[in-house]
Amino acid sequence: MELSLAPPAIKAFMCGSLSGTCSTLLFQPLDLVKTRLQTLQGGMQPGSGRVGMVAVLQSVVRTEKLLGLWKGVSPSFVRTIPGVGIYFSTYYSLKQHFVEGRHPGALEAVLLGAGARTVAGVVMLPVTVIKTRFECGRYSYRSVFGALRSVCQTEGPAALFSGLVATLLRDVPFSGIYVMFYSQTKASLPKEISTSSSAPLANFSCGVLAGVLASLITQPADVVKTHVQVNPQLRTAEALRFIYTEHGLQGFFRGAVPRSLRRTMMATMAWTVYEQLMSRLGLKS
Repeated sequence: MELSLAPPAIKAFMCGSLSGTCSTLLFQPLDLVKTRLQTLQGGMQPGSGRVGMVAVLQSVVRTEKLLGLWKGVSPSFVRTIPGVGIYFSTYYSLKQHFVEGRHPGALEAVLLGAGARTVAGVVMLPVTVIKTRFECGRYSYRSVFGALRSVCQTEGPAALFSGLVATLLRDVPFSGIYVMFYSQTKASLPKEISTSSSAPLANFSCGVLAGVLASLITQPADVVKTHVQVNPQLRTAEALRFIYTEHGLQGFFRGAVPRSLRRTMMATMAWTVYEQLMSRLGLKS
């Protein structure tokens, strides 16, 4: 079946998957650095901001070579290609059902983004757990499916859903907040800009602003999620106490710079590519 003849939701899935593939390949090193910062890999005592990022980057390149920065890219692909496709197809379907033919309001945008992320987040959580373990450097898994099998055999299938609460507390608000800021700032653009050849660049700028705000608001939940998935014996409440006891309030913002960069650029690129592909297929995203 040609893509042009496929149902709109399938087109949205394909466009989302392609946009997710591009953004994952480009920004995987930032995700690895974020995970290493949050888990204090290798006894490092990274500070916050640029110094911590540089220290981790140098350590990874020195001990694992340049390609070590893309460690975990396989589970990232396994998660992102279907995951972003599920997200955008769910978002498109919800939007068509509830706000067809008009621009969503601020609250509607939050609910659309949150609903789509909830579905994608729950479905893809097992791969998210494996991706986090690949990146932290504490596990020596050889492949994604081998890791899935190993976790099921040694820890039980429930371990693949560790950090579910923290993940949803991170991803659902992020997506809702991102979609709200993105849709509202894009709608406020002058018509001569939104209909011109510079529209993709303007939309990209709106996405950057939305991504930074959403990333900073949800950063504490990301730190908790990482600790729970790397240390499955920890529950969410225990992880909260551990982070606060060991690092204080600033511990909840460890890795904020690389995560903000990655999440902002990934979300912005994904939405920009998705909207351009959907437009070429004659669909309103």
